[in-house]
Amino acid sequence: MELRRIGELEVSEVGLGCNNFGTRVDQDTTNEIFAACLDTGINFFDTADVYGSGASEEMLGHAIKGHRDQVVVATKFGLRDMDPGLTGGSAEWVRRSIDRSLRRLDTDWIDLFQIHTPDHQVHERETLEALNELVVAGKVREIGCSNYDAERLDSAADISQREALASYRTVQNRYSLLYREPESEVFDVCREQAMGFLPFFPLESGLLTGKVAADGPRPGTRLAEWPEDRLKLFMTDRNLAAVERLTHWVSNRDRSLLDLAFSWLLSKPEIPSVIAGATSGAQVLANSQACGWRISAVEMDEIDDLLSTSSN
Repeated sequence: MELRRIGELEVSEVGLGCNNFGTRVDQDTTNEIFAACLDTGINFFDTADVYGSGASEEMLGHAIKGHRDQVVVATKFGLRDMDPGLTGGSAEWVRRSIDRSLRRLDTDWIDLFQIHTPDHQVHERETLEALNELVVAGKVREIGCSNYDAERLDSAADISQREALASYRTVQNRYSLLYREPESEVFDVCREQAMGFLPFFPLESGLLTGKVAADGPRPGTRLAEWPEDRLKLFMTDRNLAAVERLTHWVSNRDRSLLDLAFSWLLSKPEIPSVIAGATSGAQVLANSQACGWRISAVEMDEIDDLLSTSSN
């Protein structure tokens, strides 16, 4: 497992998304998953205060006891469940959020603290000033954001530079083989600002794992648990056609769709790590083994052609 940089942090190129902790898996399984991560070289763990209404942070905190210096912990704040009168990016909520996350994780610091979604009710400067205070205090090592578009990223970078504040080191947005919208503008900002891009839904909630057929997801998969309206966001005719073409293409190379999904993302220099969830140690192992394919330029062109055909 190779390491890549996020500011002063060194993270494994495959990370673990901890949204299943406290919802789909209990503490014993969380401990099993964490142990499997250490065994395979995964050191990067991404959670949020809203996952399991805080249970994810608590269970991750329990799992990392005795291993804190070996791991990089990222969490997020500001999506919902704010205290009355506060919004996600307000300075007071930033301060309360860090203390609550530190308590749930049972740690003295968080390596990457990310605002989960833009707060359009407060000026970005207020959020950045509050986050800078946390960095200066040693509660946070690096800061990041999620669901930011290129314009807001540029604005935040300008504020950080002008006011000499800590700057966002990562942006976490949706991106995958099947959803490439960030390439048009957000990637440009990432390159200009030396900002890492962390994709969410890198496997399109299971669509790129090889476990979803044209007639629907297999029982037990994440997509199978979703309501029909949300399922339709992923199970489109375009996506299903693309998956069929890609599955045939990788099978001729003795590779899996999972190999392609991870390795294609990691071929992008803007991406330091691909974060994916797991509900077992076996899934952790599969994810860790899927990142070793160094896709050639010719193969990248073939993939683009397949995706272009499926969208016509």
